[in-house]
Amino acid sequence: MSAPLFAALALALPAWLAAPAAAWAQARPVYRCSGNLYTDALDAAEARQRGCSPIDAVLSLPAAPAAARATGSGRPAEAASSATQARVDPAQQRSRDEDKRRILEAELAAEQQRLAALQRELDAVLAPARPGEPLPAERASRGQTIKASIERSQADLAALRRELAKTAGGPG
Repeated sequence: MSAPLFAALALALPAWLAAPAAAWAQARPVYRCSGNLYTDALDAAEARQRGCSPIDAVLSLPAAPAAARATGSGRPAEAASSATQARVDPAQQRSRDEDKRRILEAELAAEQQRLAALQRELDAVLAPARPGEPLPAERASRGQTIKASIERSQADLAALRRELAKTAGGPG
C-alpha cells in the first residue's frame, strides 16, 4: 500500500467511524401526544398543532455490561451477591401475600357493590314514568352512559377475580 493511500485511509477512518454518531445526533425528536402516543413521525409544527410535546430522551436498556458477561450470569458480580442478600424471609412474604389478598378481596367487594348500584340506577333511569310511554332522550342518553360504566365495572370485576385466582386459594 502506498504512503499517500495509507494516509488518506487513516484520515478517512475516524470520519467513517463518527458517521453513525452524527446520524444519531441528527435523529428526529420524539414527541408525546395524547393517548400516551409516542412518535418521531411529526415535524415541530405538526406536533404543536396536535398538542404533542417533545421529550428530552428516549430510554433504552443497554446490553449486558462486560462485568456481567464475565461472570456468565448476566449480572455483575456485585449485583449477584446483593440479590442473594435481598431475599425476603418466607414469613414476611406470606404476610405480604395475605395483605395483597385482603386488599384484592376488599376491592372486589367494593366493585361488586358499585356494580349493583349502577344496575339499580340503570333500572331506575330506563323505567318509563307510565307504561307504554317513550323514554325521553336525556334519560336514554344517561342509560347509555350507565351501561358503559356497568361494562367497565364488569371488566374490573373479572380482572380482580383473575388476580385473586393467582393467589393461593383464591376464588376462580
